[in-house]
Amino acid sequence: MSDIPPGFYTALGTPLDTEGNVLLEAFRQQLEQQLDAHVSGTLILGSMGIQCSVRDEEGPKLARCAVETVRGKIPLFYGVMDNSIVRVRERIAAVEGLSLTGVVLTAPYYFVSDPEMLKRFFTTIADHSPFPVYLYDLPSVTQMKLTPDLVWEVARHPNIHGIKTGDMVLARLLKLATGLKKNFRVFFSNVDTMDIASAFGIDRNLDGMFACTPKNARLAFSHFASGKIAEGSQFLQNILNLRDMFVKYGIFPSFTAAMNLLGLPGNYAPDYFGTISEDAKADIRHLMREIGEL
Repeated sequence: MSDIPPGFYTALGTPLDTEGNVLLEAFRQQLEQQLDAHVSGTLILGSMGIQCSVRDEEGPKLARCAVETVRGKIPLFYGVMDNSIVRVRERIAAVEGLSLTGVVLTAPYYFVSDPEMLKRFFTTIADHSPFPVYLYDLPSVTQMKLTPDLVWEVARHPNIHGIKTGDMVLARLLKLATGLKKNFRVFFSNVDTMDIASAFGIDRNLDGMFACTPKNARLAFSHFASGKIAEGSQFLQNILNLRDMFVKYGIFPSFTAAMNLLGLPGNYAPDYFGTISEDAKADIRHLMREIGEL
């Protein structure tokens, strides 16, 4: 996949059984639903895909399944987040040879790192990765913000090809920047303001909510692509309304309930999170019907 087209990119959920094994048929069906919605690309094992909770040996199974399912139709990104260069390189080596578009990684999230450490972390991994490297700005988890100065500096590396960020200011600065290499892509991940970002011309949007709202995502971003921001915002609001209900009842257990309602079995939450009540599930079912996902 030589191009990274505009549109919506889905951070896929990871279906697990009670022993932490991936349910590949459910994962394949999820990908097929996304393809039917004309998704522009997907991220395997992002934060919505609970990468940090998935057993190391299970991740490559998802990558192989995705490659076999999409057959080169869309870009596939793969999360390799970890807390040392050696561990990230092990994660990358486990999928080497697969037709993946790139690997995605946050700053290390266990120890506090200064800018020079982060620069060394990202560029050393990029030196050795057989895949293009994409940064993931996730300060809510890592407690470290990827600043414009840091991103600008590491973006000079020939194997660092983009960033996923929910920071509108950072996304805007990178969008307007002159001198940044042409193949550096910005993926915007603040679902609350994706209509505003689209109006500004930030046209690659990535979020996990699209996994359980593929129909609304397709409608929202097809309108954005044709310049009909107000019309698309109505469908984005449907996604936000469901997200807000998830927040009310617990994001990951609610996400599991929504994915199960789409006919995708498995647990999509860390294994100690528990489940939501039957009344909460009924509320999610009602709203998903109301917004046209069921």
